[in-house]
Amino acid sequence: MPEFYLKIAIDAPLDLLFDYLPIKNSSVEEYAVGQRVIAPFGRSSRIGVVLDITSHSQLDDKKLKPVKTLLDSSAVLSKLDIKLLRWAADYYHHPIGEVFSQALPKQLRKGGDAQIKLIKNYALSAQGNSLQVDKLKRSPRQLALWTFLLQQNKPITSDAFPCFGWAWRAPLNSLIKKGWVVVSECLEQNTHQTIEPSFSTNVAQQSFIQKVIRSANTYQTYLLDGVTGSGKTEVYLQLIQHTLSLGQQALILLPEITLTPQLANRFRQRLVAHMVVFHSGLSDTQRTQAWLKMQNGDADIMLGTRSAVFTSMKNPGLIILDEEHDTSFKQQEGFRYSARDVAVMRARDYKVPIVLGTATPSLESLHNVNASRFMYHALPERAGNASAPSIKLIDCTNQTLDKHLSPPLLKAIGACLEKQEQVILFVNRRGFAPVLMCRSCGWVAQCSRCDARMVLHQKNQRLKCHHCGCEGAKPLACPDCQQTELFPLGLGTQRIEDVLSKAYPNTPLTRIDRDSTQNKDAMQAVIDKVSEGGAQILIGTQMLAKGHHFPNVTLVGIVDIDAGLFSCDFRASERTAQLITQVAGRAGREEKPGHVLIQTHQPNHPLLQTLINDGYAQFARDALTEREHAQLPPFHYQALLRVNAIKESYVNRFLADVGRLIEPMEKNGIELFGPVPAPMLKRSGRFRYQLLIQTADRKTRYQFLKRLLPQLNPLKSSRFVRWSIDIDPVDLY
Repeated sequence: MPEFYLKIAIDAPLDLLFDYLPIKNSSVEEYAVGQRVIAPFGRSSRIGVVLDITSHSQLDDKKLKPVKTLLDSSAVLSKLDIKLLRWAADYYHHPIGEVFSQALPKQLRKGGDAQIKLIKNYALSAQGNSLQVDKLKRSPRQLALWTFLLQQNKPITSDAFPCFGWAWRAPLNSLIKKGWVVVSECLEQNTHQTIEPSFSTNVAQQSFIQKVIRSANTYQTYLLDGVTGSGKTEVYLQLIQHTLSLGQQALILLPEITLTPQLANRFRQRLVAHMVVFHSGLSDTQRTQAWLKMQNGDADIMLGTRSAVFTSMKNPGLIILDEEHDTSFKQQEGFRYSARDVAVMRARDYKVPIVLGTATPSLESLHNVNASRFMYHALPERAGNASAPSIKLIDCTNQTLDKHLSPPLLKAIGACLEKQEQVILFVNRRGFAPVLMCRSCGWVAQCSRCDARMVLHQKNQRLKCHHCGCEGAKPLACPDCQQTELFPLGLGTQRIEDVLSKAYPNTPLTRIDRDSTQNKDAMQAVIDKVSEGGAQILIGTQMLAKGHHFPNVTLVGIVDIDAGLFSCDFRASERTAQLITQVAGRAGREEKPGHVLIQTHQPNHPLLQTLINDGYAQFARDALTEREHAQLPPFHYQALLRVNAIKESYVNRFLADVGRLIEPMEKNGIELFGPVPAPMLKRSGRFRYQLLIQTADRKTRYQFLKRLLPQLNPLKSSRFVRWSIDIDPVDLY
């Protein structure tokens, strides 16, 4: 009988831990909770994490297998990491092995080494410094490298060599072999000079900074409600600086990759610290190294997107989540967690303050303020000499629009460009046009795999589905009647770009959407171009609304906001109000006054009137009252059972079986809505249905799902469907 057993979380869709025997002739001292192992699983092997070392197992030893390999000499996950992930698996009702796997960088979950790679530095040796030029005359590239290193007069990394524009590695290796260049290894260091801010903090900013500083090393969630341009980033910088002075680390979470370059540059200008970034635009190695450096305490700051919330911190001191209202913080596939809620739990475990910053607080966070769970602080004024922009509605009813642009908006654009100022036009749809239609028979280009229309992308004459990614060439004639008169209907960023490039041929024009910023560093190139100043027009989607600071933008035009005013999703009004407020906030962020023009066919809509006349705060108060009366979140708690399959009959059969399981269960305090088809029934070739579960408290929801969900996989009908449970869903699509 073995002296001990290992309970391991295996990356598999099963909500339990698996018992294993230790490696033959190994001792208990070699194992630790939080280590990764390779374990046999069925006919293959999988990576798992040791979560317990115990003296007994409920299974017979003959049924147990020993683990194959111990990947780590010590734990890669701390006790607090494990506590958080156990909570997440339990709260979100997701298989524990998959939760632990998703919390690790891809290389670590695939079994890669948990070792920090040192940076190589190159410098001339004593022999190289005294070298005579004559010895390198026959090797011009070695001579160029030797001259470059001599001029630097200090160790440099390989990042400096690509400036030569030719293959430098072979000649450099020759210099190393000859003993003229020496190589040393060290951790990356940040030794640049800092730049002081161009303005001093105002009373509201300083009051909040001092409030958070006083709560250092204690848990408290702060909701920082700062109007756009109020200097939230400066507040973050000063709080991080204080955290660093205590020898602690800071984690900053952002909703979008596109925000990372601009904010990272600003942080590097102000803070002498080792900062790492973590987002999906980086390589697996870069993300793994960033994760390990924070875990080991070799990095001081991590700037990352949603999944960075699971990064282990050796010396935690502060967590900041910017644009806390943004739905990008909710994972929509697989392990459907909310990075905002996980970050709050992480701060509680670490006993550190967490700041949720935004200009448009989510109704959930405002509800938590009203319930005294969060502490509220407002920054009501713009920083420096900037003032709030003026906002006006353009009534488009009975107006002739020039390719979707009204005369008042076109006039305002022209006046702005004459003053060498910049314009942002917000269009909440990428592509050229959302519909391609036949004039003769009314045929419309539909996606064959989704209940959605194909979007025309004019530049490459392609039709694309923005839901499943399916695409094809634009047809030369109608597939139904063979007529060649196909015309685009509606608008997208490309169409507005086409219209304005003809109207203002001599004005630089930049389109910012997912199509134009796919390449690495594309967003940074856009930011650099805009920062050059001068008359420019920026056309973009929601990517433009989040956090960007363009000081010369004085006019924002919102072209197509009406679609957001009417939706089957009860959260649509909240998102539309946040979007309008955020986009409007890009105008007049420095000394030049800003103006916002909103085109609409619904000028008397209550949402628009409230925003224009009373601001977002009043809208939020009204919306919370409506939600309370309607018994909707955040006053009630929801879970969404999503089911999909390649045949609609498979889904209906499974949901009928689920209904039979629910029928005898205790349903006191539980409301069930559905099952019903999803608003988009067919997506990516699969039919989608959903069942909404709502309760007045979390405990009732938890207990109901804890009884129901384990019964679903054993159903025979479950073999033909994919199902998932979404806790606190942010959309019903």
